[in-house]
Amino acid sequence: MLIDGVFSGGGIKGFAYVGALQILEERNIEFKRVAGTSAGAILACFIAAGYKASEIEELLDELDLKSLLDPPKIARTLPFLKWLNLYFRLGLYQGKALEKWFYKKLAAKDIYTFDDLPRGSLKLVASDLSNGQMIVLPDDLDKYGMNWKRFSVAKALRMSCGIPFFFEPVKLKDNKGECIVVDGGVLSNFPLWIFDNGNMERPLIGFKLSNPSVESGPRKISDGLKMFEALFATMRDAHDERYISRKHEKNIVFIPVEEYSATQFDIDETGKEALIKIGRQRTEKFLTTWNPISSSSILKVKI
Repeated sequence: MLIDGVFSGGGIKGFAYVGALQILEERNIEFKRVAGTSAGAILACFIAAGYKASEIEELLDELDLKSLLDPPKIARTLPFLKWLNLYFRLGLYQGKALEKWFYKKLAAKDIYTFDDLPRGSLKLVASDLSNGQMIVLPDDLDKYGMNWKRFSVAKALRMSCGIPFFFEPVKLKDNKGECIVVDGGVLSNFPLWIFDNGNMERPLIGFKLSNPSVESGPRKISDGLKMFEALFATMRDAHDERYISRKHEKNIVFIPVEEYSATQFDIDETGKEALIKIGRQRTEKFLTTWNPISSSSILKVKI
């Protein structure tokens, strides 16, 4: 069966998607189009490039996550200077190592630019803070005077994964000047809307790294840091939660991984395996009740 898939952001918690993908492959469910934000964008890119679940798991197993954290050279000898980088360059880490890793793994499948993929098969979300607007890549690149066919998929993925203050933002230019682009999760962490144009030809399944909102309790705000986290999460999720209704929830695999941190780059093998297991269990449970035909009330289904 062919489906379209949308994956939410969640940083390191995205290991759970490997387990979800394993179950789908076992059921002979394949993706025609994929979209995602941040960690979800990574999985979407690898799927679009032709990677299988076993290959993605192998890539992530061999990856030293800490190697992706690349402070400026001077901060390697004087660590406290990385905080100056946060002030002047808007991020603790450069993000070059992250983009280089993306480029290398996509190049292994002969994917360099969006023109190397079937048109419309991959969509990534990023946030343009300068203009206060969401960017869908590659669709919106023409607004910045760029040819989408020649734009690097690795660069677009780096833009979607640019966690604010953690990685330096990517800078694009439009007719107004330089634009600061960061993680798509700032404006839409779960872009389920991206394929819902009223003319869907396949079932759509969303994969969200959280519990359904009705099962999530109120946030406990005990100090200023917790308040900032709650403020950011509320703004981040407001757009997506307004879109997702009860009729959409039956087409979403909710993967509860709240106990893990999105920036837990020191996660060990036990943690990775636990996330993958949760992804498998939740996807398997979802498929026992999911009926793609019933989604015709939302989508025009052709299987």
